[in-house]
Amino acid sequence: MLNGAPPSIRRLSKINPAIADIALALFLIITSSLWALAEPGQGRHPADLPSLALTLLVNAPLAARRRAPYTVLVVSVSGAVIYHLLGYHYGLNNMGPLLALYTVAAHRPLRAAFFWSVPVVAEWTHASWHVPGVALWSALGQALVVSGCVVSIGTSVRLLDSRTRQLAELADRLHQEQEAAAQRAVALERMQIARELHDVVAHHMSVISVQAGLGLYVASSEPETARQTLEVIARTSSEALAEMRRLLSILRVEPADADEELYTTAPGLERLPPLIERMRLAGLSIDMTVEGTPRPLPQGLDLCAFRIVQEALTNVLKHAGDDARVRIVVTYGPDEVALRVTDDGRGTRAPMTGGHGLLGMTERVKLYRGAITAGALPEGGYEVAASFPVSPPP
Repeated sequence: MLNGAPPSIRRLSKINPAIADIALALFLIITSSLWALAEPGQGRHPADLPSLALTLLVNAPLAARRRAPYTVLVVSVSGAVIYHLLGYHYGLNNMGPLLALYTVAAHRPLRAAFFWSVPVVAEWTHASWHVPGVALWSALGQALVVSGCVVSIGTSVRLLDSRTRQLAELADRLHQEQEAAAQRAVALERMQIARELHDVVAHHMSVISVQAGLGLYVASSEPETARQTLEVIARTSSEALAEMRRLLSILRVEPADADEELYTTAPGLERLPPLIERMRLAGLSIDMTVEGTPRPLPQGLDLCAFRIVQEALTNVLKHAGDDARVRIVVTYGPDEVALRVTDDGRGTRAPMTGGHGLLGMTERVKLYRGAITAGALPEGGYEVAASFPVSPPP
């Protein structure tokens, strides 16, 4: 907070408060004693050893003013009153009580400062009244003004210190909230990457697993079918590697001359025909219909829609049986895009609340304020239906 302050102020702010209080007490003791010796005629009695002892009594406790402000004020005021009652210099040993009062105002509630200002006002009035030519009302007025200024300054310092502590606490809380927000952002990013990895790995590995099993089964009897399964495996593994490279590029900074299309382009609904063709080669019978006029969608929503169809087809491949027939309907409405994937398979599926795939689809749809349902059909088979709100076409 003192970065813009002069070097001398910054050095003073680093001094130990206890050392500063001791130095202040010594300064007042030395200056008061020398002043009393220099002006012997300002009281009924000149400076002597008892006056020096009383000067020590008034000012020495200031070294402990932060630790025991009330005690320091009582001792300092008592010593000043005795000093002036004995007729010593009436203009000296008044600063000690004022500094003690300032300490009370700076470290204690305002009510305590007002209460403890009474003995200081009385001591100051008593000392000033004995100065030749000073009336009682004038002495009382001076005491009230001086004590009021001291209490005001001490209270201002206390409020400023309290506000500074509050700001420091708020800054610390804000820093903690920023760290928590950053951690939540990292967790969300990890969740999105994990979801993408699941979609890529689950789909492609399911296709590879089915095709590998089929190829192994017909390797001897149907070489041509085995060759086709190997082609599907090669194409699917190549696509899986390409998507894995795209996902991994999110986690690192690529050079400027990197292939941007390879690393940044995410699949969308326009990539459904190659996906459907691959699933047909895997043995599924798929019919796709597009209703309405296709139009570009936001990249995130487009990827979400593609992943839903991909996950639905993967579930059909794993659970519906080899003879399942699939129908995909993509509808472009004026203010929404709807997807419907149905099959007539007889396999058992996981409910919407179970399985990483269906759970991932639900999370994706919620992210884009859409709706999704998945469940068995009354006449048999299974259906996944999702819809997303989109801006009307221009």
